[in-house]
Amino acid sequence: MSVKNSGYLPLSVGRHQRGSALIISLVFLLLLTMIGVTSIQDSTLQERMAGNERDRNLAFQAAEAALREGEAYLREQSPNFTASGTGGLLSPDYSGVDPSAATYPWASRSRASSSLAGLSAAPRYTIEWITTQASGPSDQIEIVTVSSYRITARAVGGSTDAVVLLQATYSR
Repeated sequence: MSVKNSGYLPLSVGRHQRGSALIISLVFLLLLTMIGVTSIQDSTLQERMAGNERDRNLAFQAAEAALREGEAYLREQSPNFTASGTGGLLSPDYSGVDPSAATYPWASRSRASSSLAGLSAAPRYTIEWITTQASGPSDQIEIVTVSSYRITARAVGGSTDAVVLLQATYSR
């Protein structure tokens, strides 16, 4: 029996196919899936990093504002410094934990500053009276006294993980 060729391929060609197009398509699909998952993970990581940087920047701005508030307090008031650090006003004979230490009791030995929107806690500051020095020209009788203070401000950002501690020295 003979088969007439009517423009179609002979039947024997179909028997030699092995499905290589399907395998190649699946490999390409797997590669594209891996590239997509990697880019999603990268985007998620960058988004978390941007959020953490925003929290740190917010905490820095709040600590900076608390420093300025402490300076204004020294300019406008005559504070009463104590050895116990009452109200965040530490005298030179204060012997407690240093305000820059991680274990400093900020809740009981500091002054609250005005809070900014988006913070998880209000910024706080302490003022340490460091020294008082007398100076003046040697040919004049008038002696000028200058007191130096260290202001330490602590602020927390939008999350409690972002904490910024700033210090400034103020003389008057």
